[in-house]
Amino acid sequence: MMISVGVTGGIGSGKTTVCKIFEQLGIPVYYADTEAKRLMNHNKDVKSKVKNLLGKESYHRNGRLNRKHVASIVFTNKKKLEQLNQIVHPAVRNDALRWTKEQKSKYSLQEAALLVENGSYKQLDYLIVVTAPVEMRIKRVVKRDNSNFDQVKHRMDNQLPEKDKKKVADFIIDNSGEVSLIHQIWKVHRILMERS
Repeated sequence: MMISVGVTGGIGSGKTTVCKIFEQLGIPVYYADTEAKRLMNHNKDVKSKVKNLLGKESYHRNGRLNRKHVASIVFTNKKKLEQLNQIVHPAVRNDALRWTKEQKSKYSLQEAALLVENGSYKQLDYLIVVTAPVEMRIKRVVKRDNSNFDQVKHRMDNQLPEKDKKKVADFIIDNSGEVSLIHQIWKVHRILMERS
Protein backbone atom coordinates (compact mmCIF):
# COMPACT_ATOMS: atom_id res chain seq x y z
CA MET A 1 0.00 0.00 0.00
CA MET A 2 1.51 3.30 -1.10
CA ILE A 3 1.80 6.11 1.43
CA SER A 4 0.06 9.43 0.63
CA VAL A 5 1.75 12.54 1.93
CA GLY A 6 0.36 16.07 1.91
CA VAL A 7 2.53 19.15 1.42
CA THR A 8 1.09 22.46 2.57
CA GLY A 9 2.09 25.85 3.92
CA GLY A 10 1.04 29.47 3.70
CA ILE A 11 1.26 31.52 0.53
CA GLY A 12 4.90 32.11 -0.43
CA SER A 13 6.26 29.47 1.96
CA GLY A 14 7.87 27.54 -0.90
CA LYS A 15 5.64 24.46 -1.22
CA THR A 16 6.33 24.15 -4.94
CA THR A 17 10.10 24.49 -4.48
CA VAL A 18 10.03 21.71 -1.89
CA CYS A 19 7.92 19.50 -4.18
CA LYS A 20 10.27 20.06 -7.14
CA ILE A 21 13.14 18.71 -5.01
CA PHE A 22 11.07 15.64 -4.05
CA GLU A 23 10.40 15.13 -7.77
CA GLN A 24 14.17 15.07 -8.35
CA LEU A 25 14.23 12.11 -5.92
CA GLY A 26 11.71 10.30 -8.14
CA ILE A 27 8.63 11.05 -6.05
CA PRO A 28 5.44 11.87 -8.00
CA VAL A 29 3.62 15.08 -6.99
CA TYR A 30 -0.04 16.00 -7.49
CA TYR A 31 -0.34 19.80 -7.66
CA ALA A 32 -3.89 20.56 -6.47
CA ASP A 33 -4.04 24.16 -7.80
CA THR A 34 -2.94 23.16 -11.29
CA GLU A 35 -5.36 20.22 -11.34
CA ALA A 36 -8.22 22.38 -10.01
CA LYS A 37 -7.70 24.74 -12.97
CA ARG A 38 -7.67 21.77 -15.36
CA LEU A 39 -10.89 20.38 -13.87
CA MET A 40 -12.60 23.79 -14.01
CA ASN A 41 -11.69 24.01 -17.71
CA HIS A 42 -12.35 20.43 -18.81
CA ASN A 43 -14.63 18.57 -16.38
CA LYS A 44 -18.23 18.81 -17.68
CA ASP A 45 -19.79 18.30 -14.24
CA VAL A 46 -17.61 20.96 -12.60
CA LYS A 47 -18.21 23.42 -15.47
CA SER A 48 -21.98 23.05 -15.30
CA LYS A 49 -22.01 23.55 -11.51
CA VAL A 50 -19.78 26.65 -11.82
CA LYS A 51 -22.11 28.10 -14.49
CA ASN A 52 -25.13 27.46 -12.26
CA LEU A 53 -23.43 29.20 -9.34
CA LEU A 54 -21.73 32.14 -11.06
CA GLY A 55 -23.58 32.51 -14.37
CA LYS A 56 -22.89 31.62 -18.00
CA GLU A 57 -20.30 34.43 -18.16
CA SER A 58 -18.07 32.19 -16.02
CA TYR A 59 -16.83 30.65 -19.26
CA HIS A 60 -15.63 32.21 -22.51
CA ARG A 61 -17.07 31.07 -25.83
CA ASN A 62 -14.08 28.75 -26.29
CA GLY A 63 -15.10 26.88 -23.12
CA ARG A 64 -12.25 28.22 -20.99
CA LEU A 65 -12.87 29.60 -17.52
CA ASN A 66 -13.38 33.37 -17.41
CA ARG A 67 -11.07 33.86 -14.45
CA LYS A 68 -11.63 37.63 -14.27
CA HIS A 69 -15.39 37.19 -13.97
CA VAL A 70 -15.08 34.40 -11.38
CA ALA A 71 -12.52 36.34 -9.32
CA SER A 72 -14.64 39.49 -9.37
CA ILE A 73 -17.45 37.55 -7.67
CA VAL A 74 -15.69 35.18 -5.26
CA PHE A 75 -13.12 37.63 -3.90
CA THR A 76 -15.85 40.03 -2.80
CA ASN A 77 -18.40 37.44 -1.68
CA LYS A 78 -17.27 34.90 0.93
CA LYS A 79 -20.42 32.80 0.58
CA LYS A 80 -19.91 32.42 -3.18
CA LEU A 81 -16.25 31.52 -2.59
CA GLU A 82 -17.30 28.81 -0.13
CA GLN A 83 -19.86 27.48 -2.61
CA LEU A 84 -17.26 27.44 -5.38
CA ASN A 85 -14.87 25.56 -3.09
CA GLN A 86 -17.64 23.04 -2.38
CA ILE A 87 -17.75 22.33 -6.11
CA VAL A 88 -14.01 22.29 -6.81
CA HIS A 89 -12.52 20.65 -3.68
CA PRO A 90 -14.45 17.33 -3.88
CA ALA A 91 -13.66 17.10 -7.61
CA VAL A 92 -9.95 17.67 -6.87
CA ARG A 93 -10.04 15.17 -3.99
CA ASN A 94 -11.55 12.46 -6.23
CA ASP A 95 -9.08 13.26 -9.00
CA ALA A 96 -6.17 13.06 -6.51
CA LEU A 97 -7.38 9.64 -5.30
CA ARG A 98 -7.56 8.37 -8.89
CA TRP A 99 -4.08 9.77 -9.60
CA THR A 100 -2.58 8.28 -6.41
CA LYS A 101 -3.80 4.78 -7.36
CA GLU A 102 -1.94 5.08 -10.67
CA GLN A 103 1.44 5.86 -9.07
CA LYS A 104 4.12 3.20 -8.78
CA SER A 105 6.46 4.76 -6.20
CA LYS A 106 6.70 3.92 -2.48
CA TYR A 107 4.96 7.19 -1.62
CA SER A 108 3.45 10.16 -3.42
CA LEU A 109 2.89 13.80 -2.54
CA GLN A 110 -0.19 16.00 -2.82
CA GLU A 111 0.64 19.71 -2.79
CA ALA A 112 -2.24 21.97 -1.75
CA ALA A 113 -2.61 25.26 0.10
CA LEU A 114 -5.78 24.35 2.00
CA LEU A 115 -5.15 20.78 3.19
CA VAL A 116 -5.53 21.79 6.84
CA GLU A 117 -8.34 24.32 6.32
CA ASN A 118 -10.59 21.86 4.50
CA GLY A 119 -9.61 18.89 6.67
CA SER A 120 -8.49 16.75 3.73
CA TYR A 121 -5.07 16.19 5.38
CA LYS A 122 -6.88 13.67 7.62
CA GLN A 123 -7.30 11.37 4.61
CA LEU A 124 -3.53 11.31 4.05
CA ASP A 125 -0.93 9.26 5.91
CA TYR A 126 1.45 12.13 6.70
CA LEU A 127 1.53 15.91 6.45
CA ILE A 128 4.54 18.09 5.62
CA VAL A 129 4.20 21.78 6.48
CA VAL A 130 6.61 24.19 4.75
CA THR A 131 7.35 27.32 6.78
CA ALA A 132 9.10 30.64 6.24
CA PRO A 133 9.05 34.04 7.98
CA VAL A 134 6.10 36.29 7.00
CA GLU A 135 8.28 39.12 5.58
CA MET A 136 10.14 36.65 3.37
CA ARG A 137 6.88 35.09 2.15
CA ILE A 138 5.42 38.50 1.29
CA LYS A 139 8.57 39.47 -0.68
CA ARG A 140 8.46 36.17 -2.61
CA VAL A 141 4.79 36.57 -3.57
CA VAL A 142 5.12 40.26 -4.52
CA LYS A 143 7.98 39.29 -6.84
CA ARG A 144 6.29 36.13 -8.18
CA ASP A 145 2.77 37.51 -8.77
CA ASN A 146 3.66 41.13 -9.55
CA SER A 147 1.33 42.17 -6.73
CA ASN A 148 1.81 44.67 -3.92
CA PHE A 149 2.40 44.30 -0.18
CA ASP A 150 -1.24 45.02 0.80
CA GLN A 151 -2.70 42.53 -1.67
CA VAL A 152 -0.41 39.75 -0.44
CA LYS A 153 -0.96 40.64 3.23
CA HIS A 154 -4.74 40.50 2.64
CA ARG A 155 -4.45 37.01 1.10
CA MET A 156 -2.29 35.89 4.03
CA ASP A 157 -4.74 37.23 6.59
CA ASN A 158 -7.44 35.07 5.00
CA GLN A 159 -5.34 31.92 5.42
CA LEU A 160 -5.02 29.78 8.52
CA PRO A 161 -2.02 30.96 10.59
CA GLU A 162 1.16 28.94 10.14
CA LYS A 163 1.24 27.98 13.83
CA ASP A 164 -2.11 26.18 13.42
CA LYS A 165 -0.82 24.21 10.44
CA LYS A 166 2.33 23.25 12.35
CA LYS A 167 0.20 21.74 15.15
CA VAL A 168 -1.04 18.97 12.84
CA ALA A 169 2.21 18.47 10.88
CA ASP A 170 4.14 15.20 10.92
CA PHE A 171 7.14 16.97 9.37
CA ILE A 172 8.06 20.65 9.27
CA ILE A 173 10.40 21.93 6.57
CA ASP A 174 11.99 25.31 7.32
CA ASN A 175 12.33 27.27 4.08
CA SER A 176 13.82 30.43 5.63
CA GLY A 177 17.25 29.79 4.13
CA GLU A 178 18.72 29.30 7.63
CA VAL A 179 18.83 25.49 7.26
CA SER A 180 19.67 23.46 4.16
CA LEU A 181 16.43 22.69 2.34
CA ILE A 182 17.91 19.69 0.54
CA HIS A 183 19.20 18.20 3.81
CA GLN A 184 15.75 18.51 5.43
CA ILE A 185 13.97 17.00 2.40
CA TRP A 186 16.46 14.13 2.20
CA LYS A 187 15.84 13.35 5.88
CA VAL A 188 12.03 13.28 5.40
CA HIS A 189 12.45 11.24 2.21
CA ARG A 190 14.52 8.59 4.02
CA ILE A 191 11.96 8.32 6.83
CA LEU A 192 9.07 7.95 4.37
CA MET A 193 10.97 5.35 2.33
CA GLU A 194 11.58 3.33 5.52
CA ARG A 195 7.91 3.51 6.53
CA SER A 196 6.48 2.51 3.15
